[in-house]
Amino acid sequence: MSESKDTTSRDVLIEGHDYDGIQEYDNPMPGWWLAIFYITIAWSVFYVIGISVGWLNTYEKDLEKETEWLEGVRAAAIPEEAVTPEYLAEKIASGEYLEVGTSTFATTCASCHGEKGEGGIGPNLTDNAWLHGGSLMEIYTVVDEGVLDKGMPAWGAALSRDKVLGVVHFIDAIRNTNEPGKSPEGTEYVPE
Repeated sequence: MSESKDTTSRDVLIEGHDYDGIQEYDNPMPGWWLAIFYITIAWSVFYVIGISVGWLNTYEKDLEKETEWLEGVRAAAIPEEAVTPEYLAEKIASGEYLEVGTSTFATTCASCHGEKGEGGIGPNLTDNAWLHGGSLMEIYTVVDEGVLDKGMPAWGAALSRDKVLGVVHFIDAIRNTNEPGKSPEGTEYVPE
């Protein structure tokens, strides 16, 4: 007796896919899956060529660029050079901070010390009498850290170091110009 095989469409789809009594359809793969597969193959060819020719960075190049960036961040985080009397004298002698100091003094200090440093609420900065010392380092300390019990704010927290150095430079420049204003307060400064 010959068995006739039913050749319905269902049997054609599952022909040859019988494993332990489990049958599966022989459907084609979805088009979106095949598109992703072919794009991946094309990308791999482009990537190999791009790395070889230099269109794409290699791991070593990326590592080098990121290391440079990290070194820049580390350098920015390193504390600035300590302010010493020698450092202040060198910076003021260079003259690079006077312009910054003039504008910073006008915007932050003039309200208390007067436009020309002649005094107001704060002491006169154009004479040679100083409440907290007249050396560059003492002036820097007062501007940077303030004298809160006398009403002088700590400008080092609000201004950049360049602006603080500029204010010190400006105060040094107007010292002994004796602008008419508030009478001298403090003790006379005699340089060492």
